[in-house]
Amino acid sequence: MTEPPLPAVSTAERPPEDAVPGAASAPAAPSSGPSESQRSLAAQRVIPLRHPGRWIATLVALVLAAQFAHGLVSNPFYQWDRFGYWFLRPVLLRGLVITLEVTALSAVLGLLGGIVLAVCRLSKNPVLRGLSWLYIWLFRSIPLIVILLILFNFGALYRTLSLGVPFGPEFFRFDESKLAGELVVATVGLSLSEAAYAAEVVRSGVLSVDQGQHEAAAALGLPKGYQFRRIVLPQALRAIVPTYVNQLIGLIKGTSLVFYVSLLDLFGEVETMGSTYPGDVVPLLLVATIWYVILTSLVSIVQFYVERYYSRGALRTIPPTPVQRLRAGLRRLRERADLGTVTG
Repeated sequence: MTEPPLPAVSTAERPPEDAVPGAASAPAAPSSGPSESQRSLAAQRVIPLRHPGRWIATLVALVLAAQFAHGLVSNPFYQWDRFGYWFLRPVLLRGLVITLEVTALSAVLGLLGGIVLAVCRLSKNPVLRGLSWLYIWLFRSIPLIVILLILFNFGALYRTLSLGVPFGPEFFRFDESKLAGELVVATVGLSLSEAAYAAEVVRSGVLSVDQGQHEAAAALGLPKGYQFRRIVLPQALRAIVPTYVNQLIGLIKGTSLVFYVSLLDLFGEVETMGSTYPGDVVPLLLVATIWYVILTSLVSIVQFYVERYYSRGALRTIPPTPVQRLRAGLRRLRERADLGTVTG
C-alpha cells in the first residue's frame, strides 16, 4: 500500500530559515571577487589637486626668461661675434690659468690656516685663544684690496727680512723684493684673509657636533688629536662644507682684485685687452662673466657630491643625483602616459 504524496510548498510560502525556531543558519559562501561598488570605485580616476597659482607663476617666469634670452641674442650691443673671437684666445686662457692657480693655492692655505686658528680659538690656553681671536678680528676688519696693496708695498717698509734670535744674532737674511713676486703677494694676501673667515666656518662646524661625541671619545681614552681628526672633524664637515664652498666661490671672484698688484689674471687680461681694443669692452666683459660662471658652477657640482657623501650617516635616504632625478621624472611621465592610455 503506497503512501500519499506530501503537498508541494511554493517558494513564496516557504518561511525564511531565520524565522524557524532552532534552525541554524548556513554559512554564507565566500565572495569570488570584488563587489559592484568596489569595481566602480576602482574604475574612477583620481584627479590631483589643481594649483592654478603655480601654473601662472611658471608661465610668467617662462615669458620673462624668453624675453631676456631674446634681448641677449637680438641686441647688437653685445657683439656676439667678437665674444666668440675672444672666448678661447690664448691671452685670456693664460689669465684663466693664473686665476685657477691663485684660487687653488689660496683655498688650500686658507683652509689649513683656518683649521689651525679654529683649534687655537677653541683651546683652553688663554694666550692661543686671544691671539687667534685678534687675528680673526683684524683680518676680517681690513678690506682685501687694502691687504693686497700693503703686501705689494711691503718692500718699502722692510727692505730685508731676517731669521734669528730676537734681539740677537741673525741666521738668515734675504731681500723681500726678490722673494715676493706678484703671484706670491696675491697668494699670501688672499690666504691671510681667507684663513680668518675659514676659521669661523670651521669653529661653527666643530661646535655643531653633539657634546656626547666628545664625551664618548674622551671615555675611550683617545688622544685629543685623534679625536679631532677621526671623530669630530668628519661630523663637522657636514656643516663646514656648504658654508666654506660659499667662501670658495667668493674667493674665485675675489681673485679679480689681484689685478691691482700687477698680476694679470683673467680679469687683468680682460682689462688690458679692453684698453687696447676699446670697441670690444662689452664682449670682453661677457667672456670674463661666462668663465666665472663656469668656475662657480663646477665648484657647486663638487659641493653637491661632497655634501651627499657626508650626509650618509645623518639622513635616512641620500639625496638623488641630477641624473637620478631626471630618470625619475621620465619614469613618472611614462606612467602617466600609460595611465591615460588605459583609462582612454
